[in-house]
Amino acid sequence: MYLQRRNRILRRSAAIRSLVAETILRPSDFIAPLFIDEGENLATEIASMPGYYRRSLDLTEKEVKELWSMGIRSVLLFIKCKDEWKDNTGKEAWNPDGLMQRSIKAIKDAVPEMVVMTDVALDPYSSFGHDGIVKDGEIVNDETVEALVKMSISHARSGADFVAPSDMMDGRIGAIRSGLEENGFTQTGIMSYSAKYASCFYGPFRDALDSAPGFGDKKTYQMDYANRTEAVRETLMDVEEGADIVMVKPAMAYLDIIREIKNTVDVPVSAYQVSGEYAMIKAAAKMGWLDENKAVIESLTSIKRAGADLIATYFAKDAVRLLG
Repeated sequence: MYLQRRNRILRRSAAIRSLVAETILRPSDFIAPLFIDEGENLATEIASMPGYYRRSLDLTEKEVKELWSMGIRSVLLFIKCKDEWKDNTGKEAWNPDGLMQRSIKAIKDAVPEMVVMTDVALDPYSSFGHDGIVKDGEIVNDETVEALVKMSISHARSGADFVAPSDMMDGRIGAIRSGLEENGFTQTGIMSYSAKYASCFYGPFRDALDSAPGFGDKKTYQMDYANRTEAVRETLMDVEEGADIVMVKPAMAYLDIIREIKNTVDVPVSAYQVSGEYAMIKAAAKMGWLDENKAVIESLTSIKRAGADLIATYFAKDAVRLLG
């Protein structure tokens, strides 16, 4: 049989396939999320995220040094706030001696070149477990934004390279940008969770930080997973308000959104492979239903192929090892 074009020629061997691969994963693609707790020499495995830990600050410093040695260049910080420090104002979030502030300083001291990104939302600090201030059963927008600005300025003052607002309040990117500019933090970036969906895949994360909502859900501020054009609109508004990087969260069930946004904006696009996505792969691998190593690389490649320039993933270290 005569064929003018035989596409399988480019698939004939591993060497050829590597030569023509369109999507290449690199260690510097990954953002490693870190959960930090009070205490010393403390590493608590998160039951719903096998192999992932909430660490005290001293062990977090060691972890960051290892990440840097592996070629991972960015970490995203989350802290576990003690219950007695939680209230409906979130004021612990901008405590200059708070755990987040101390963590930023310690990590920058330990590995000055590591890009430190910080979660900006009130849920770890809220007695209600919501991302904003609650009044009469409603998560109020404008007062929450004021709190988020204070939080962002505090993180910048402590040395954060990027603040990462994950709350989905209206107008918070513009307000944070103004707050940073007015306080002289002109080199602090904003990685906005621009298209963050109200997803069932966040469950294990809430176990990690004990931050599940105390009532209701988060559907009045996080996005409806049925919507696509809304994600583009939200993202364009964030770019206009001053976001340096935009994010889609979750990732694996939202590959179409990642591609849509990548085709629309002219800033870097990040995606978050969330705790539930991590836990699903871990659980299926434990049952022998799939090969964990292959699933890790395939899933991360699909996220980058969809258009993500950066990927926040709990598999960051595993992926780097597998990439060899």
